[in-house]
Amino acid sequence: MVVSRQERTLAIRFILCIGVVSLFADMTYEGAYSIIGPFLKDLGATAAQVGLISGLGEMLAASLRLFSGRFADRTRAYWTIAISGYALNLLVVPLLAFAGNWQMAALLVVAERTGKALRGPARDVLLSEATGKVGHGFGFGVHAAMDQTGAVVGPLMMAAVVARTTHFGPAFLRLAFPAAGALLALLVARAVYTRVETPAPKQAPQQTLPRVFWMYVAAAGLLACGFIDFPLLAYHFQKTALAKPAVIPLMYAGAMGVTGLTALVLGKLFDRYGIIVLSFGILVSLLALPLGFLGGPTAAVASVACWAAGMGAQDATLRSGISQVVSMNKRGGAFGAFNAVYGVAWFLGSAVMGLLYDHSVMALVIFGTLAQLGAAAMFFWLRKPLAAAAAH
Repeated sequence: MVVSRQERTLAIRFILCIGVVSLFADMTYEGAYSIIGPFLKDLGATAAQVGLISGLGEMLAASLRLFSGRFADRTRAYWTIAISGYALNLLVVPLLAFAGNWQMAALLVVAERTGKALRGPARDVLLSEATGKVGHGFGFGVHAAMDQTGAVVGPLMMAAVVARTTHFGPAFLRLAFPAAGALLALLVARAVYTRVETPAPKQAPQQTLPRVFWMYVAAAGLLACGFIDFPLLAYHFQKTALAKPAVIPLMYAGAMGVTGLTALVLGKLFDRYGIIVLSFGILVSLLALPLGFLGGPTAAVASVACWAAGMGAQDATLRSGISQVVSMNKRGGAFGAFNAVYGVAWFLGSAVMGLLYDHSVMALVIFGTLAQLGAAAMFFWLRKPLAAAAAH
């Protein structure tokens, strides 16, 4: 489909608006999550209860995406669902300042995750409509870069507030400002979208999700299962004195910068070369395992860079691939199913690698490496089926 300069300009504006929404939203909930553990501890929660709250929130978010995506496709009320989800996702965060016990805080944490699950698939469908006019890889790459910026700024802001006040309540209250900024930017994006939207569909409506999509989801699930969690890397760095505790947050902040830059570059390459770009990204990311767990201090820094590059590769390409092979009428359910499988696989893989770490670091490295190699091979094999599906 031929895209005019005006359509392309409006699409870029919309992508940037959604990027600003995600920047402020990530400042809000990533900022909150950076201090939620010690906050729950102060309220009397045990380590097991903190783990249960976090795990329940993530599992609930993953499973709800499956239903919210299908609901969005069925009702076509993408904006209503997205705005409602963002409102719940963001407005409960400042209320944590008034939680008098860990049970109330836990309810608010679960509510925040529920809002995120509700709005995720609907937002991605709206975003994919605009990225189709400028290149899915480029569009999602720009969005991912702005998203990661918020993920860096939020925790740093919380660290500064807590260091100054020595209390968590004022920090949560400060998050009302980026939350309001995200909701305001969302309303601006809604106004821009009315001019981005075009009545002509780019793909013929599909009755069911194509077989290649489920193979794609299986490959992504295998990748998530073998991809190391940064907290486990950081735990190892501190335990083995590979990095000082004060340096680890700086390493993470730097990693988010690498992730954003990688997403921009690989997103553009995806539009030219397809999903094979992700296969090469995986080959870089799996180096984080031997470098981080078997190397010294210099290797630890390199491992974080490899991990960040892998995150950027996934952020730029995974949603782009779905947008290429699934028609608009099924895209909400596709994003929901993908996120559900990916989230559960990530959770299970993280649990397995955590258990392996306590018994054998080498076993952890082998497990993660084999899973990621398997995923890279699957994506490499899928390059032709995906290209063929995208051409129809």
